[in-house]
Amino acid sequence: MVVTHLEMLAPPAAASASQPSGVTLERIGPPEAAAAAARMYHLVGAPWYWRDRLPWDAAEWEAAIHADGVEVWVARRGDEELGYVELAPSGDAMEIRYFGLVPTAMGQGLGRWLLQRALEIAWASAPRRVILNTCTLDGPAALPNYLARGFTVVREDHQLRELPT
Repeated sequence: MVVTHLEMLAPPAAASASQPSGVTLERIGPPEAAAAAARMYHLVGAPWYWRDRLPWDAAEWEAAIHADGVEVWVARRGDEELGYVELAPSGDAMEIRYFGLVPTAMGQGLGRWLLQRALEIAWASAPRRVILNTCTLDGPAALPNYLARGFTVVREDHQLRELPT
């Protein structure tokens, strides 16, 4: 797989996606944030073989998510969870650590809107840059969405990963 590391050195000039009807974005704080992040990681990441955090227990989720500066935001339409963003400070940057939609929310333009909102939130903390990475195992719209919002490629890493059969 190819891991693409991206950065943005200035906030995007203008909004490019209007808020979808009935969709809200809510920041989830402690103590619910760790459980919400774990649930969304599984719902969003399962089709794309997100595996790094699968073995984590509740204490590991709490340590990662309740750390200073980490924020979890969940997009919803009513009670239906559509996607999420996990932000975390990383040196002089704000990292979009995890970002994505549940499979049933894909193909509706929600990814553009959610990324736009994630960028507004990330830039509100006044970092020098916003960073993220994606890989060829992520959804096919991921990299084009990041590039269209103004991210630039910093580097690519090639990795071998064994996938379940």
